[in-house]
Amino acid sequence: MSACTTCGACCACFRVDFSVHEGEELGGTVPAGLSAEVNHSLLRMRGTDHSPPRCAALSGKVGVKALCGIYEWRPSPCREFEEGSDACLRARQRHGLPALPLH
Repeated sequence: MSACTTCGACCACFRVDFSVHEGEELGGTVPAGLSAEVNHSLLRMRGTDHSPPRCAALSGKVGVKALCGIYEWRPSPCREFEEGSDACLRARQRHGLPALPLH
């Protein structure tokens, strides 16, 4: 398992908005109970607009053992987030975690 699937820093750092078509109510995979409507075209992962943010699908402790409860059904912003990217580095820094080693 990579650091990306156990870290959780991004899940407790950023707002996650995505198309309503990714929600299960319109045939997508993101469970309805974990998202909230932003407007007619956008949903948001619950908890990601809190201060501090923490996705409702995240369990465990960030940087120690954190797991996405809907990893297989996560929305596109989560699927597109890149391990080791600048955004990943910022998220890890906000949680006092070191940068990931370069491969």
